Amino acid sequence: MNRYSRNRITLSEEENQILHDSKVCVVGCGGLGGYVIEMLARIGVGTITAIDGDVFDESNLNRQILSDTQNIGQSKALAAKARIARVNPDIKIVPITEFLTDQNANNLLKDHDVIVDALDNISARFLIQEAAKELHIPFVHGAIAGWYGQVSTIFPGEDTLNKIYKSKTSSGKEKILGNPSFTPALISAEEVSEVVKVLIHRGDLLREKVLFINVLDHEYEVLEF
Repeated sequence: MNRYSRNRITLSEEENQILHDSKVCVVGCGGLGGYVIEMLARIGVGTITAIDGDVFDESNLNRQILSDTQNIGQSKALAAKARIARVNPDIKIVPITEFLTDQNANNLLKDHDVIVDALDNISARFLIQEAAKELHIPFVHGAIAGWYGQVSTIFPGEDTLNKIYKSKTSSGKEKILGNPSFTPALISAEEVSEVVKVLIHRGDLLREKVLFINVLDHEYEVLEF
């Protein structure tokens, strides 16, 4: 298919097929999640579950690629489905218009090959880590705040979030520092590259590591645990 012709040097025919046959769950369809869903669909991941119980408001317009002036007040998960239908109608998008909770996490996250954390809530990230451990599914963590972001790939049992965050209930810095348009785009690209590497079993993963990025001062640092 000509749609994926520019994939073919970077990814083998077999790897392209692996992506087509894969199922990825993206938790959060806002700043990070919108870009993650977009890039996963464009590269050809066959099934994407998009989980978000939130709706768009005007403050999302500065950075959330799924938002526009016509869908304020509408579901972020349903907007993901509508956009990907235009971008790549061959991709199956499963929108879940509810928030991840203790009660529904295992049921919503099961049967996926990779889970992507695109949240702005630390306690919900720990919920993903616990559910992913029980379900034996790797997940890719991402977080953003102002000029800064971080990415880590966490396999079941590694519990890397426990080493990144001192508290499961503390507030993230995003609400203090805000987010410009470029930070979610950059960090989501790192997350998607990690997802692809997990799926095709190739490349160096950020396992038991965290990549810290400071775009203000051009600092990129990988901390190993």
